[in-house]
Amino acid sequence: MDPRTRNSAIAALVILFGFGIGAYFLPKVMLYVGDRSPVAAGGVAILFVLAFFLVFWLRARSQRGDR
Repeated sequence: MDPRTRNSAIAALVILFGFGIGAYFLPKVMLYVGDRSPVAAGGVAILFVLAFFLVFWLRARSQRGDR
């Protein structure tokens, strides 16, 4: 495994681990926000999913620039 591949794998692991922790706490956050507004709770879930894809999209753009 060359250094570039290893760094990519480590970055992906950290990102997935971070989002895994976020997904673990997401129901509690949604219930807390949902007490104030059900629409806002749905927005929190949508933002979480969009952030997941946004991070990987930004990482891909960053790596395309390295070539």
